Amino acid sequence: MFDIITDSACDLTDQQVRQLRLTVVPFYVSTDGEHYLKEGQEMPVREFYQFMVDHPEVLPKTSLPSLEDYETVFRAKAAEGRPALCLCFTGKMSGGVGSARNARALVLEDYPDAVIEVVDTAAATVSEGATVLNAAAMRDAGCTLAETLTWLEGTRPTNQIFFTVGNLDYLIKGGRIGKVTGRAANFLNVKPMIHFAEGEIFSGGMARGRQKSMEKAIDQLLGYLADRNADPDDYRIIAGYGYDADEGRRFWMQLRAALRAKYPSSACEAELLQIGATIAVHTGPYALGVGVARRWKPKP
Repeated sequence: MFDIITDSACDLTDQQVRQLRLTVVPFYVSTDGEHYLKEGQEMPVREFYQFMVDHPEVLPKTSLPSLEDYETVFRAKAAEGRPALCLCFTGKMSGGVGSARNARALVLEDYPDAVIEVVDTAAATVSEGATVLNAAAMRDAGCTLAETLTWLEGTRPTNQIFFTVGNLDYLIKGGRIGKVTGRAANFLNVKPMIHFAEGEIFSGGMARGRQKSMEKAIDQLLGYLADRNADPDDYRIIAGYGYDADEGRRFWMQLRAALRAKYPSSACEAELLQIGATIAVHTGPYALGVGVARRWKPKP
């Protein structure tokens, strides 16, 4: 049996964290660029979103967990003799996995026999959450840490997200899209489609209007499954939303209906999670989309 450590970018709920016996190392968020608070602990995600909605002129910031944050957790696991698997937010968008690896090296100096594995999941928000859920399922089924590492590595490329945002303002502020292009798209009510894969963000095209962008995100997921001739029951499918919980639930219901229509014999049930601050600072408060990742299943 091994313990699972992850960061707050996995966006799992407090209830899931407790039920799965996870240790979460939080990212930090700031609304003024000077004072940073622990995401989900000192700054609830809902409160963070409300600030974004009330102050659209401000660009909030996030900061990665420190070496000391990870060292404290790793040292406690090592002292207890508990093997640990640490699953981190994509290293292509954050240095958090570097903090974890450096902390591991420090702890091993004092506990050379400690087992601490640090993994760059190449995932974020709902796809990172899916990775953590798979690891917990394997642990609870009696898989070894080595078996879990091998399976997660082999299925990492299946982690994908298809999503859209309310407008391009935050992508403009963050320098991820040009001001002229972004403002023209906003004026024309064109919604960008974004594809997250292998730890990076790519353009997923455009859609005219919010409803069309929601439909396109679902179509892109269905296309992903069709290209692989996949049974959706073999995948974890998780809808993610930002500030607007009612819209998120409507999107989730629309997603479920589309899956049932396309795959009437499948037992797949899409899940729903709120996207956290780590991604929201880049996308704004109205991100909405669907993540998919291969689901671990015990052999019959």
